[in-house]
Amino acid sequence: MREVILDTETTGLDPRKGDRLVEIGCIEIVNRIPTGREYHCFINPERDVPAEAEKVHGLSTDFLKDKPLFRKVAREFLQFIGDDRLVIHNAQFDIGFLNFELERAGLGSIAMDRVVDTLALARRKHPAGPNNLDALCKRYGIDNSKRTKHGALVDSLLLAEVYVELLGERQAALGLQSNGQPTAGSARRGKSVAKQRPQSLPPRLSGNDIADHRAYIDKLGAKAIWLKYWPQKPG
Repeated sequence: MREVILDTETTGLDPRKGDRLVEIGCIEIVNRIPTGREYHCFINPERDVPAEAEKVHGLSTDFLKDKPLFRKVAREFLQFIGDDRLVIHNAQFDIGFLNFELERAGLGSIAMDRVVDTLALARRKHPAGPNNLDALCKRYGIDNSKRTKHGALVDSLLLAEVYVELLGERQAALGLQSNGQPTAGSARRGKSVAKQRPQSLPPRLSGNDIADHRAYIDKLGAKAIWLKYWPQKPG
């Protein structure tokens, strides 16, 4: 099953009041495992970036002025997400901005019924909160030390790990190595990956137990299904 983890950064809180997208970051996961495919772009918002917003994501008006307009990247973005499920933290916010830009470009909109909101999942699982991304990373032992500022791609990568934890489906490939070494996730939790036992444990059945079981089978007759799995007694 293909899903796309998605995050955006903006100039503010409301596209209807003139705020615009400045960054989109997506990563592809299949069966809850990141594939390595990513989509990322910075966007010229066609307006100044307020100082408060720049403090959050670090993207300045000067940095964004030579970046493409949304309508120039929209089709590539839509091609990447396809028709697959989108996983977003506080999805109403991101979808609100994306749909505003898509409709402005004459490209329709994204339906909410294809979106999983991890904030809603977190609130159901941890009603006492807090449930922002940093708090969830701390709760699940996910290293977010590189998140000095909000960034769409970095936040998507972190959200992929949070999402699997929220579902209780931590997969091997979210950091597991194939050589039997502890994973990043297991190391954070003080756990190690089980190693194969060098020698099999001795059987727990005694000889008398086996003989008693064979005597019971003999009473069942020649058609007993157990006889298919038991060596025939010598004639």
